[in-house]
Amino acid sequence: MDSVLTRARLSQQAPKLVLGAALLGASLYFIADNAHFFRLSQEALGKYFDVRALLLLHISAGAVALLTGPFQLWDELRLGRRRLHRAMGTVYVLAIAISAPCATYLSLTTAYIVGWSYAFALHVWLSVWMLSTGLAYRYARQKKFKLHKEWMVRSYLATLAFVVSALLNKLPFIASQGSFAEVSPGLFWAGWSVPLFIYDVVLSRQRKQ
Repeated sequence: MDSVLTRARLSQQAPKLVLGAALLGASLYFIADNAHFFRLSQEALGKYFDVRALLLLHISAGAVALLTGPFQLWDELRLGRRRLHRAMGTVYVLAIAISAPCATYLSLTTAYIVGWSYAFALHVWLSVWMLSTGLAYRYARQKKFKLHKEWMVRSYLATLAFVVSALLNKLPFIASQGSFAEVSPGLFWAGWSVPLFIYDVVLSRQRKQ
């Protein structure tokens, strides 16, 4: 009987585990693809050379957020190991608290070298990223755990924006549509707004059931 229940539980968890593994894999690929910035040379850093400390802090803390985010949404960890869940949640929030201000400075300076529309896309994304993370943390402190989970999902979807837009930009069809300055703003909007829209559609359907 126990083995039957175990198999049933695993079959229910399988789609979430596959999705989590895919998100971690995509995040690891994105992190490895940007590791060249740590060479610290003018050639590797380009326009970021004069602000390399902030860039590397943004990348490092952002990588921590990317890799801890999926575990915050893992029900087995959240319900079975609450202390570990809280500890990883604290790390996730602190990582964003470090990465986001660095990204804000970069969006107000070097992002305008790429173009106004790219910089503006970053400004909006940063607002969504920080607000959703702040609300997730606030609801956790207030022990409103349903709202906390919903906003944590939104925060993580915003965290993934760079990964999604970077992977889309590598698709041959999209890369052939124009330069980085021309294509990247639209990809960046899509990287967080489309996943958030889909998530809220799913939430609304669940609330009607």
